[in-house]
This record gives sequence, structure tokens and C-alpha cells, in this order.
Amino acid sequence: MRTSFSAAGIGYGLLAYGIWGFFPLYFRQLSHVPPMDVLSHRAVWACVFVGLLLTLRGRWANVAAIVRAPRQLGMLALAALLVGSNWLVFLWAVANQQVVASSLGYFLTPLVNILLGLLVLKEKLNRLEWVSVALAIAAIGNEVATLGSLPWVSLFLAGTFGTYGLVRKQVPVDALSGLWLETLWMLPVCALYALWMAQTGHTVFAVPSASTAGWLIGAGIMTALPLMAFAAATQRLDLATVGMLMYINPTMQFLTAIYLFDEPLQTARLISFSLIWISLLVFSWSTWRKYRTTA
Repeated sequence: MRTSFSAAGIGYGLLAYGIWGFFPLYFRQLSHVPPMDVLSHRAVWACVFVGLLLTLRGRWANVAAIVRAPRQLGMLALAALLVGSNWLVFLWAVANQQVVASSLGYFLTPLVNILLGLLVLKEKLNRLEWVSVALAIAAIGNEVATLGSLPWVSLFLAGTFGTYGLVRKQVPVDALSGLWLETLWMLPVCALYALWMAQTGHTVFAVPSASTAGWLIGAGIMTALPLMAFAAATQRLDLATVGMLMYINPTMQFLTAIYLFDEPLQTARLISFSLIWISLLVFSWSTWRKYRTTA
């Protein structure tokens, strides 16, 4: 029974991270649509799709309970700002052939989590975790030397997604209710953007073709499905296993950028990735040791 339970958890984890890793290929189909337009559609259709799921599962009582808790509602507004801006920069990266940079950002996210734990939660770092942080800083320094500037796409994606995870950890709500309220918080911003664009003659929610409409509606569904699968995986697996599976997403993005999108990878930048990969190996070993000690 335990084996099938774990196998189901790994299956859900593979599904979640596989879909996230597939995102560059999916959103490349919408590269002709402005990123903020895609974000607006994504928020609207995710809100609709998750609302339908809440109705089918009879979970609206959970949403009502959150609405009556101002602190939780405010934290979800902050989470919406973080994840919405993360989505927007990711969409920009896909549209502008910066998927290598986005994959680096998601590789950096676990290390951002370490730093947030140190700075915000006052957690103590062990020796291996300090080594991980030092290697990540060296990688960023190499990126600055290679690019001549900060790798802002990578740092922004890592910073916003890492902080989003920290905020969501402080809000004890289920994945569906939280996602619906996050997308709901995004809608006023999307509506203001649509009104602003209308003044310039551009209609955000008018699409040029049925195929584009299908991709945009599907973006909302694609937003919700991996989060549902991820929630199911975390219920069935220990955190160490979930952490190992996490690297599937940026690895798929990296391979997609190099082998399918033909993005260049300079030797100097390969050094940055090598430092990050070594850093993640050290971090993963440290996490595994902690888990084995406490198990």
C-alpha cells in the first residue's frame, strides 16, 4: 500500500514539474501576443477554470472562510503580485528568446529559499548550505562578468518565485482556493490594463484567430493543472523527494532553449550553470542528510 502511495506521489510530481517544464513550448505558440495580454487571459481563464473546479468539488465554503480572514486575504494579494509579475517576466523571456535565462532563474530558486530562510525566518545554515550559497554567488558574479550587467531576468524570476513560496507558506489555505483568490486579485490590474490599451486602439480580449483563442483559454487550464498535481504530490511524498523532482522543470526549460529554440550558450555562461548545478547537488545532499536524520 505504501509503495503504490509513493508511486502515485511520484506520478503526480512528474506531472506537475513536466507541465511546468513544457511551458516554454506552450507559450512560444503565443509569442505573437503581447506578454501582458497573455497574462491577462491567463488570469481570467485560470479564475474561470478553478471556479468551476471549486463548484464541482463543493469547496466555496473554504473560499468564504478565507475572505472573512483579512490577514490571509492580504497575504494572498501579495502572493498574486509576486506570482503575476513572475508570470509576466517569464512570458517576456519566452517571447524574447531568453529561456536559458529563465531556466537559470528557476535553478536559482531553491537557493533563494535558503537565503529567505536565513534572513526572514532566522533559520541557521549548515556548512553545506553555506557552500551552496557561495557557489550560487560565484555563478551570479560570472554572469555579471559575462553579460556586463546583472542577469535581471534570472534574478527576478528566482526572487519573485522564491518569495511567493515563502508568502504562500504563511497562508494555510488549500491550493485551489488560494489559486482562485490569487487570480481574482489579478483581475482588477488586468482590467485597468485592458482599459488603458483600449485608449490606444488595442483590444486586449479580442483575439486574431480561433487557434490563438484556444491557446489563450488553455493557458488558464495549464496554470491550474500543475498546481493541483503538485498539491497531490506533496501530500504523498516527503519533502526531500519533492525537492529532487523540482529540478525537472528548469532542466526541461534549459534543454528546450538549447536544442529546440537554438538559443546560444556561451562557454562563459556554461560555467555559470555548472556552478549552479554543483551548488544544487551540495544543497540536495544537505537536504537529504537532514531528512535522514529527522526521519
